[in-house]
Order: sequence, then C-alpha cells, then structure tokens
Amino acid sequence: ARLARAEAAVSGAQSTEGVQVNGAFDSTRQRFSGNSIYPPPLGGGIYTLSTAQINASWEFDFFGRNRAAIEAAVGTQRAAEAEVQAARVMLASNVARTYVQLGRLFEQRDVATRSLAQRDSTLALINQRVQGGLDTAVEQRQGEGALPETRLQIEQLDEQIVLARHALAALTAQAPNALDALTVPLNTAKAVAIPATLPADLLGRRADIAAARWRIEAATSDMKSAKAQFYPNINLTAFVGLQSIGLDRLLKSGAEQYGAGPAIRLPIFDAGRLRANLRVKAADLDGAIESYNAAVLDAVHDVADQLGSLKSIERQQAEQARAQSAAESAYDLATQRYKAGLGTYLTVLNAESSVLNQRRLAADLKA
Repeated sequence: ARLARAEAAVSGAQSTEGVQVNGAFDSTRQRFSGNSIYPPPLGGGIYTLSTAQINASWEFDFFGRNRAAIEAAVGTQRAAEAEVQAARVMLASNVARTYVQLGRLFEQRDVATRSLAQRDSTLALINQRVQGGLDTAVEQRQGEGALPETRLQIEQLDEQIVLARHALAALTAQAPNALDALTVPLNTAKAVAIPATLPADLLGRRADIAAARWRIEAATSDMKSAKAQFYPNINLTAFVGLQSIGLDRLLKSGAEQYGAGPAIRLPIFDAGRLRANLRVKAADLDGAIESYNAAVLDAVHDVADQLGSLKSIERQQAEQARAQSAAESAYDLATQRYKAGLGTYLTVLNAESSVLNQRRLAADLKA
C-alpha cells in the first residue's frame, strides 16, 4: 500500500509538466448597481450574467522546481520498492528460521524419547540391584525421579512444536491447525555455502541500505525544489469562451471572448516562510544521511557478527563431532564389554547418556 501511494505521488508530480486545462460554466442572477460603471438600463437592473469558458495554462520550469519534485517522488517510490523487498526478505527469513526451529525440536524430542527409554532401563536395573542388595533406596528414588523429569522435557518440547507450527502457519497465512501434521527432518536441511569474505558492494545491495540511499535521493531533490521556490514562477495562460448578460444571449454571435499571455509571479516578502521551508528540507536531508550512515554501520556489524558466528559454529561442530565420535566409541566398547561379561549394563547406560547429550548438542549446532 505504501508503494502504491508512492507511485501515485510520482504520477501527481509528473502532472505538473503537462498543460493544465479546465472548463467552467457560471450563471449568476444579479442586480447591477446604478451608481457604478454600468449605464442605464443595465445599471439598476436585474439580469443574468453567464460565462462558459475553457482555461489552459502551462508552467515553464526554468529553475527546475517541478523536475526536482518529480525526482523526489521517484526517490520515495524507489525507497518504497526497496522496503517491499526488505519485507519479503524478512518474511522469508522468519519462515526459514521457524521451519528449522521446528526441525530442531523434532530432533530434540527424538533424543528425549530415547533418553526416557534409557532412564526406564536404568531404573529397572537399579531395582534389580536393590533387590540383590547392591544398591540402596537412595539410588532407587534418584532413578524414579529421572523419569518424570524426562517426561516433563518431552511435554515441553511437544508444546514448543505446537507453537512453532502455529507460528509457521501464521507466517504463511494459513489457519492455526493447518500444519498440525507437519514434521521437519532436520537432516534433510542443507546449509547454504557462505564465502569467507563478502565484498563491500554486495553489502550495498541489502534492501535496507538501498531504501536508506533512495531516501537520501528524495530528500536531496526536495531541497532542490525548496530552493527553486525562491525564483520566479512563469506561466503561459490562455482562455476561450462565451460571456453574455442574459442566458438566452450566451450562444449568440458576439458573445465570444478569448485571451492569452504570460504570468510571472515572484516572491518578494513572505515573512520567512520560504527560508523556513528550506531549513526543514535541509534538516530532512541531514536526517536521511545520518539514517543511511546508521543503516550501513548496522549492516556491517550484523554481517560481521553473522560471519563470525558461522565460523565459530563450524569450529564448534568440528569439536562436537570429535566428542560425539568418542562417546559413540565408548558406548560401543561398553556394549562389547557387557556382552563379554566384563562390565555391567549400568556402564552401558551411562555411556549411552553421553551419546544422547552429544546428539542433542549436534541438533542445536546444526539448527
């Protein structure tokens, strides 16, 4: 809607370049003064004064006032176009972020479900050890407490999954329950390759920076238009029509009238109005420039932070992969020792806990 408004403003500004034509018809019943310039019988009589006329005017834009106004409107339109693109990018980013977040929640729920099964097995083993006199009620209560805690985590994840589905439905303009059956396998999501360095001219293509730059262009042209208002306004005017005393004589011969000529208007004294307007436009330009500078600084800061975070996440993923590999290896060894009768099943379960923690961390880092 703001873009449509800006486009309409451009059309309005461009209309000043063309010839302005309008028509008028007046018919007034009036009494003419007997003590004025009208001789009898017109003076002191009541007659109908009728006029039908077409007027035309065209402004010579010698000092570029109209041209600057058009450029200002075009700058505002292009800023609105960039803002539309920024909105599209923001919407796409939020959809992608919510989609990936939903995938992360499913991964976390799978790990939590496996953790619940693992803690259930641990509790069964503890109960066997208590019956055999190898553990006490303390260990048994600790094992029992771990089950509702894990079920609580699963319920919290289910809630977050429902909320993420609702958020994704709202972002894609669907009913809240439209995505209730949506599942997102995080392992199918592929990260976009990002170069190690980004050229500065690529940064200038960001929609927010482009919009700020076009707002500077619009403010600059606005100030040019304000300066041009100090110069004369030159118009060429013409009219042609009919005028008569008495409506019945309007279309008779001799009622025609016409004329043409230049019109020059020069501001001489306006109590400071034009200078105040110029100061307003200059302040608007300064504000647009500082907003652009702020947008550039924020963009550079944002991109640098994102690149820094991506590199850090890559290093974290490398370390986490080594830790997960070690945990998986320890779990395999514990399983082999248990099958060979050299270790207890509790050792296997403890080793599996480390594997599950690493899988949970891997899902977070991937998301």
